Amino acid sequence: MQMVFAQKMELSDKKATTETKNLYKNLQKLLNKGIMFGHQDDLAYGVNWKNPDGKRSDIKDVVNDYPAVFGWDLGHIEYGNAKNLDDVPFDKMKGYIKSVYDMGGINTIGWHVDNPNTLKNAWDNTKAINDVLPGGSKQVVYKKWMDNLAVFLKSLKGSDGKQIPVLFRPYHEMNGSWFWWGNKSATPEEYVKLYRYTVDYLKNKKHIHNLIYTYSPNTFQTAAEFMQHYPGDDVVDMIGFDNYQYASPTATDSVMQDSRIKFQAQIKNGLTILDSIAKAHKKIPTFAETGLEAVPDKAWWTKTLWPIIRDYKISYVLVWRNHGWKADENKFHYYGPYLGHPSAPDFQKFHDFKGTLFQSDLKKFNIYK
Repeated sequence: MQMVFAQKMELSDKKATTETKNLYKNLQKLLNKGIMFGHQDDLAYGVNWKNPDGKRSDIKDVVNDYPAVFGWDLGHIEYGNAKNLDDVPFDKMKGYIKSVYDMGGINTIGWHVDNPNTLKNAWDNTKAINDVLPGGSKQVVYKKWMDNLAVFLKSLKGSDGKQIPVLFRPYHEMNGSWFWWGNKSATPEEYVKLYRYTVDYLKNKKHIHNLIYTYSPNTFQTAAEFMQHYPGDDVVDMIGFDNYQYASPTATDSVMQDSRIKFQAQIKNGLTILDSIAKAHKKIPTFAETGLEAVPDKAWWTKTLWPIIRDYKISYVLVWRNHGWKADENKFHYYGPYLGHPSAPDFQKFHDFKGTLFQSDLKKFNIYK
């Protein structure tokens, strides 16, 4: 393993709640214990099921253990809608987040917010950033959207009555071209203004102090590229990146091997750069999103993923959601194993590694105290 993290890191929000400060402190300690496993929408649904009670989990079905980190998305909270962009009811999501906190797990939240100019989805890359900033034609609209976001974030409370700390990861993958805040639609300077404006509004206007702010570009090649959109140490607490492996479930062995080699090279390069930047800026590093859709490589967990992350001090690695069948695309869309999946035995080995942390490991650390 690389050198032990010994630097003292401070939250950017000096008014953060006690539980949020404690979580951040313990996230630093956990860097020396192992890498937490995370899964998007884990309690909300899985392959071929949707769960009303928030207890079932594809991951738990396979290894009898929950993930340590649970990812959620607040897309469409801006409208005050009842459900998010992936059809998860916000009232149920609030319950899932509470359950995670009560069991001693960690919640991370993103926001695939719609384009404020066109009201189309986040992937509509019509230019919009300058319009939502102060003085812009959509500033009033965007402030209302942030108000709705703030109401939800403020309402998150555990059974102990405390506000639930959240790893908040807005405006991710900004160095890609597919989002309205991405590099096809905005300059790095405009992106920085959007990020800082959002943080300032939530923190200083809405008085939300239970957020740990995370910055995560998509795949990058150099430190300069990673830092090109960086909004500043005073508004960022964690840094990471998103990087997926791409290969068809019907790919030949040689094609899968080529895909694996490319993916592993990207991750090794990315984590090496991330490690250096995290130490220089005193931020907690993480592998914010990854996966191989449908996991057609039955040894992916121990032969592809683990060998490239095990030598780095990263807080967690999160794989994307287990949506199941997507009729509009005529394919299965999932990134975690489920009971009976060909990669499930390999995932059990991954779970059992000393260096991976799941819920049963995390609860020993009392991370909010």
